[in-house]
Amino acid sequence: MRFSHGFADAYGRRVTPELLSTAAGFGLGLSLIVAIGAQNAFVLRQGLRRHRVGAVVLVCVLSDAALIAAGVAGAGAVVRTRPEVLDAVRIAGAAFLTVYGLMAAHRAARPQALAPQPGTTPPSVMATIATALALTWLNPHVYLDTVVLLGSIAQSHPGRQWWFAAGAVAGSTLWFTALGYGAALLRPLFSAPRAWRVLDASIAVVMLSLAASLVLATV
Repeated sequence: MRFSHGFADAYGRRVTPELLSTAAGFGLGLSLIVAIGAQNAFVLRQGLRRHRVGAVVLVCVLSDAALIAAGVAGAGAVVRTRPEVLDAVRIAGAAFLTVYGLMAAHRAARPQALAPQPGTTPPSVMATIATALALTWLNPHVYLDTVVLLGSIAQSHPGRQWWFAAGAVAGSTLWFTALGYGAALLRPLFSAPRAWRVLDASIAVVMLSLAASLVLATV
């Protein structure tokens, strides 16, 4: 691959336009993904439980990569001109988030259900992947952030859109890997049932609030 000449930084190191576009995509992608939401709450809980963390992280990273690539390829224009598609996603997403939020509220209300109990059968890998996919693809904000916003901003880097996309995917990979595997560092804090109650109550609030915002957006 041929690089453009670029310029030197204060230390005399050469900085190419491709590197600048990659850095811009990395920064913007990371800033959009770090925001608290349903997807991050699920990854955090899986990381704390050390349950199917690799599968969940992989689903989130690959989903973001596919959505970012679609946005850079021009799918954002389709999303903007077909509001009925987003409305359908909003309704399905609101229903799913409501159920998931009520499940989290139920766990928070029952002390015996807060922390994983010995002898209980955890959800299968397919069920875990299905949940991660639903929390990602049934969230219309994901399409607006990745397909529309990132896709549009990538066009401001003519000839280097895919460098921008690579940076955004790198930011997504870094965040979900750090969140999923870094959550293990908080496990001592969650040795007490009260901590699990606070976590699940917070997840319930996030999920139900997002569900309400999606319903209100369609009326």
